[in-house]
Amino acid sequence: MVDVGEKPITQRTAVTEGYIEMQPETLQLIIDGGHQKGDVLAIARIAGIMASKKTAELIPLCHPLPLTHVEIKLDAEIELNRIRCQTTVKTNGQTGVEMEALCATQIALLTIYDMCKAVDRGMVIQSVGLLEKDGGKSGRWQKN
Repeated sequence: MVDVGEKPITQRTAVTEGYIEMQPETLQLIIDGGHQKGDVLAIARIAGIMASKKTAELIPLCHPLPLTHVEIKLDAEIELNRIRCQTTVKTNGQTGVEMEALCATQIALLTIYDMCKAVDRGMVIQSVGLLEKDGGKSGRWQKN
């Protein structure tokens, strides 16, 4: 594990996004709240938040961090038959929170897949990546 003990404590932020594409009927079922397992988006949001807090347990050599904020936005993009997940994670620490945000996005999308696989096994998770990060020595970075 990298020694971050000498690094200054700064506010760190990471924003990630990803998508899950599905059949129009599946998306409508989620939007209407008609899934027999419950509110798909609410459950996915909670799963993503929980995943962000467990990132260091899942990824070897990842530092455990005290997170100060986790926000997961799940928006239906009807014209593209998909749900967009955008995650923002913050901490005051000595290393960044990119992995926590990426983990949260992936698990939120996987939860949607898990809850809806009985009606649509062809769903595809795609384009998961970092949109921006801020804090630390390298400062701000934003995807073009």
